[in-house]
Amino acid sequence: MAAPAGDPAAGRRAARGPAGGLRLIGRSRARILAELAEPATTTQLAALLGQSLGTTGEHVAALRRTGLIAGTRTGRSVLYARTPLGDALINARLDREAEQA
Repeated sequence: MAAPAGDPAAGRRAARGPAGGLRLIGRSRARILAELAEPATTTQLAALLGQSLGTTGEHVAALRRTGLIAGTRTGRSVLYARTPLGDALINARLDREAEQA
C-alpha cells in the first residue's frame, strides 16, 4: 500500500475557477483559445501553431464540444471564434497575470 503524496485537495484547489481551467485544457488548446481573439480557420490555426492540420482539428473539436469556441461556415471554410465562455476563461487568465505582475 502506497502512502498518499501530499495534499489530495491541492490539485482541485489549483484547478478551480476560470484561470485553473486553462491548465485543465492543456497548453495547445489554451493557445488556440488565445489565438482566437480573431476568428480563424483550422488551417490558419495549424500554421500559427506549427502543428499538423489533423492535430489542430482534434484540438478545435475538443474546444467546440466544451462550448469554448463555435464555428461559422463562410463559403467552403469554417471560421472559429471564442464563445462568451471561452472569452471568460481567457480574460480570467489575463486578469490573474495582471494581478501577479
